[in-house]
Amino acid sequence: MMKAAILNALDGTFQIENIDIDTPRGREVLVEVKASGLCHSDLHFAEQDFGVPLPAVLGHELAGVVLAIGPEVREFAVGDHVVGSLIQFCGHCRACIGGKTYQCTHPEETLRDDPAHAHRLTRNGEGVAQVFGTGAFAERALVHENQLAIVPKELPFAQASLLGCGTITGAGAAINTASVRPGDTVAVIGIGGVGLNVISGAQLAGAARIVAIDRQPKKEELARRFGATDFIDASAGDSVAALQALIPGGVDHAFEVVGIKATSEQAIKMVRKGGGAYLIGVHAPTSTIDVNVTVDLLTNQVDLRGVYMGSSNIKHDIPMYARLYLEGKLNLDDLISREINLADINEAYEELKGGSIARSVITSF
Repeated sequence: MMKAAILNALDGTFQIENIDIDTPRGREVLVEVKASGLCHSDLHFAEQDFGVPLPAVLGHELAGVVLAIGPEVREFAVGDHVVGSLIQFCGHCRACIGGKTYQCTHPEETLRDDPAHAHRLTRNGEGVAQVFGTGAFAERALVHENQLAIVPKELPFAQASLLGCGTITGAGAAINTASVRPGDTVAVIGIGGVGLNVISGAQLAGAARIVAIDRQPKKEELARRFGATDFIDASAGDSVAALQALIPGGVDHAFEVVGIKATSEQAIKMVRKGGGAYLIGVHAPTSTIDVNVTVDLLTNQVDLRGVYMGSSNIKHDIPMYARLYLEGKLNLDDLISREINLADINEAYEELKGGSIARSVITSF
C-alpha cells in the first residue's frame, strides 16, 4: 500500500488516499519516487475530458531510485537513480527503429496485456488508471523500462524530475524539432516552465536573439536568467507588432507554449518568410486555429509544426541534459519555484494557474 494523489472527477482537484501497487512483472521497474514535478499538462487532464478513465493517478515528471525490477528487465538495477517520461515506445516499430521513439506506433506495448494482472494500481481491489504509464503523484511508480533513463547519482532529485518533461519538451523543441542554429533569432510565447526550457535550448544551440513574451512583466528577470535577450510584455499591446519592431521581418523560429488560439496564431505572424512556427502548448481537445493557407503557408512559406515532447529520445536526451546541468551549462535550479509535500498538490496547482511560478516539485510524501 502507498499514498497517492487520486483524481476522482474532472474537477482539477486531487484527494490523498492509500492505494495498492503491484510487484514488477516482465520489463517493469518499481521506483521509489523522490521528486515529481507539477506540469501544466496534468492540470489539463484533470480538468478536461481527454478520455482518461477515472479514478486515476497522474504525474509524469518523475525522479527516483529503483527498488525492484521485473524478471525481463535488461537495463536497470536496484539502486539506480532514474528519470521517467511519458514518452512510451515499443522499440521495434518503424518510427522507433528510425530513432523517432516519440512517434512510436505501438506505445501500448509499455502497458500490461495480461487480463489476470491488468492493473498496476488498485483501490479496494478495483483498478486505478496510471496516466501516461507513470502515475508519479505517488510514493512509488511501476513503470516500463522504456520510459526510464538512468541519471548520475549526484544529480539532485528535484532538478532531475524536470528533465522528464519540461526540459526535454522545451529544450528539445529548440534543439531537435526546430534545429535552431548559431545566429538564429527566436521568439518564445509563454514563459512558464516549458517556455524557460525553450529559451535554454535556444541558447545552447547558439541563437543570437531570444525574445521572451509573456503577460506578466515580472517574468522578464527570470527569462533573462535563462538566456533571453529581449522581453515583450504581452499585456501592454500588440505582441506581433512589438516583435516586428525588435526584429524587422520576423524571427527564424517562434515557439508557442501557452496552448490557446490567439497565441498560436500570433506565433505564425511573428515568423519571417521561410521560418518556422512551433506549437507546444496543450490545447483543449476541440481547439482549432485559423491559418491563411495562401498568405501564411504558400506565400510566406511558414513551416507550421506541432511539437510532441521536444522530438526527444529519452535514453539519449535525458542523460545529456543531466550532464549539461552538472557542467553548469543548463539552468534547472531557477525552474523550481518551491518544493512541496504531496498533500499540498491542490494549493500548488492553484498557484500554477495564476502563471506567477515556474514549477512546484513534490519532494516529500
